[in-house]
Amino acid sequence: MTELQFNENVCAACPTTDCMMKCQYITFGGRDEAHAEMMKVIRGEDSRILHECVTCYACEEYCRRGNHPYLLIQERREEKGILSAPRAITGQWINMTRMQGKFLVGQIKDRALSCCYLPELLGLANGEIFKDVQQAVVFGAEFMCPAVHSHFAKMSVVRERLPIVIDNFRRLSVKEVIFLHDECFGTFTVIAPAYGLDVPFTPIYYMDFLLQRLTELKNRIKPLNIRVAYQRPCSNRLIPDKLPLVKKILDMIGAELVDRTYQGENALCCGEVFKATSGYQLFRDVRNRNINDMLAARAGYCVFNCPACQVSLSEQVAKMGLKPIHLIDLCKIAIGEKQMEVAADE
Repeated sequence: MTELQFNENVCAACPTTDCMMKCQYITFGGRDEAHAEMMKVIRGEDSRILHECVTCYACEEYCRRGNHPYLLIQERREEKGILSAPRAITGQWINMTRMQGKFLVGQIKDRALSCCYLPELLGLANGEIFKDVQQAVVFGAEFMCPAVHSHFAKMSVVRERLPIVIDNFRRLSVKEVIFLHDECFGTFTVIAPAYGLDVPFTPIYYMDFLLQRLTELKNRIKPLNIRVAYQRPCSNRLIPDKLPLVKKILDMIGAELVDRTYQGENALCCGEVFKATSGYQLFRDVRNRNINDMLAARAGYCVFNCPACQVSLSEQVAKMGLKPIHLIDLCKIAIGEKQMEVAADE
């Protein structure tokens, strides 16, 4: 079994305890209280953190010392039986994502294109942008990042399945894997090393790939001249160094990223997981604050990164007058491959 590599001394000496002080869902009386509660978690004692965490991943970004507080919190919750959601829902997710020997592997050479276990990604991975790699797709539970189970405090499932997924990729003999899902890229670049697992290929973030392809296709780009809000997914917190790529891509295709309250480090996730872990009240509160913030910033489009976020928010976003669209589709429109659907206020 793999074990989380966590350095207690790093947290003990932390001067800020930003992982907890910046949390948007747990309030502390001050840094001393936050630090004391985090040290309880580290020592394996009961702590309000274990009961109040909503599994938004943000503490992974807030910790600048690379010590994985989010992963430790979920480990401790499982140890103590403090699950995030009812056991039936937790079990449903485990069974729904179980490997069953049914998967899709395309024409793989040195490079593979991972669509995780999200069929929506299969629909995005085509056209001129992906012409050289769209036949090299892999899809299915056998190639799915198991990080979703951290939301349910089932790190044992992550530890069990991640080495198998890594081995499945190893059998393909690929040198590079382009990941279309943030959680996958974060799993192989952050979670795997945190558990001492070697990754036998170079993970490529799809936005790096997009930026490269747009540069190659720059003569085809027609500026979109639209105002957009970006819906940052929770798993992007694992890879905050990749966040600037969003603006680079939007600038390249002539889409203005509006300045709003809930963006960057202060971003709100789609809230979908809150339905199972914290109830509909928190889900609706986060969703409504998020969308109203987009409207207040006068965005015409809501740009998604994660298909799960898009499924969760698209209907409500559209009802509020914003046009929901995935970043990849927006790029396809910029190069003339898809038709632009005009937002309600344009």
